[in-house]
Amino acid sequence: MRMDKATRLFIILGGFFIANTLLAEFVGTKIFSLEKTFGFAPRDWTLFGVSGLGFNLTAGVMLWPVVFVMTDIINEYYGKRGVKLLSFLAIGLVTYSFAMIYLSMSLSPNDWWQFESGKIRDVNDMGIAYNAIFGQGLWIIIGSMVAFLVGQILDVSVFHKLKEMTGESKIWLRATGSTLVSQFVDSFVVLIIAFYIGSDWDLTRVLAVGLMNYLYKFFVAVLLTPVIYLAHNWIDKFLGHDVATKMKTEAAKS
Repeated sequence: MRMDKATRLFIILGGFFIANTLLAEFVGTKIFSLEKTFGFAPRDWTLFGVSGLGFNLTAGVMLWPVVFVMTDIINEYYGKRGVKLLSFLAIGLVTYSFAMIYLSMSLSPNDWWQFESGKIRDVNDMGIAYNAIFGQGLWIIIGSMVAFLVGQILDVSVFHKLKEMTGESKIWLRATGSTLVSQFVDSFVVLIIAFYIGSDWDLTRVLAVGLMNYLYKFFVAVLLTPVIYLAHNWIDKFLGHDVATKMKTEAAKS
């Protein structure tokens, strides 16, 4: 089956978008220290009266900025409908994936796998380890997916509003600007649902931890700005100037 370049590009971008969304959800079960990763002593900041704050982040933060960059690129060439289609498809696949994971957790483990295979890795019970890694709390899953959808819708709206104001110029403003706004909201929505509603965190801790997370996301979003220009240049060459211009014009109107 022959496909035009625009269709092939959408499949490539969409596949990468969904893959990163799924991976971000799965690896997000790990909490890491950004400072220790780079060989520094962990920070001990106090914010809003909450002490012991540092850059302790979920491993998913490696991938979420990439997802939002992909959102802006897809938004530029395929408009709101393209982003919404992929966002709802990603949420559907994430929901399906977690349902299958919880089903796998209910399966009775084989004795050899549960007790013997883990000894090589100093794990006494592979069944417990498996469930501990993949068994995220329901509120965390709900919070993550709601934050993702809210962030995507906000990103799309801010992106097009900025594009209306600036036209084709200032790619950095609409791409990075929309990401910074959407990531700000995303940082707090997930914590409010997962830990304020779903756990026993008070609102002050949610605000303090959310702000620390956003500081990291802000820095990464700015750092990735050159990547957006590189992607635009590659896509324009791949599609051809006339086709790329037509797609961006139609995307802006959609």
